[in-house]
Amino acid sequence: MKLKLILSCLLLTTSLIAFSQEKQPGKSKEHNTDITEKGLIKISIMYPYAEGKTFNMEYYETKHMPMVAGFLGSNLVKYTIEKGLSSGIPNQPLPFMAIGTFYVKSLSEYQAAIAPNRDAIRADFVNYTNAMPVILVSEVVK
Repeated sequence: MKLKLILSCLLLTTSLIAFSQEKQPGKSKEHNTDITEKGLIKISIMYPYAEGKTFNMEYYETKHMPMVAGFLGSNLVKYTIEKGLSSGIPNQPLPFMAIGTFYVKSLSEYQAAIAPNRDAIRADFVNYTNAMPVILVSEVVK
């Protein structure tokens, strides 16, 4: 019990240190672009980890995400790709293998751009994963 408490405190402390060392909160270090502008629409495509599921990050990064980004045109503000490393709770399974995120100005423009390309996007899944993604559409509030 004491070991779990110590590990939890260590994880929390490490997280707080990492956040406090950010020089420009809400800024992308790569492009120095504010991605937390209130009102942006965030589309998160999350690939759950499960036994037997696979994910080809190189293909996703170099082929799939640029393809989808191309469909979004000037509505796209930025996209990010995250590789899952571990659960936030020690000794718990990884919740997601990867998460792709698009930040767009307009949800209706996003939907209009994706609709005619949905079949091509889905057909490309087999090239990088055998997992079914979970998609969350949200609005950035801060």
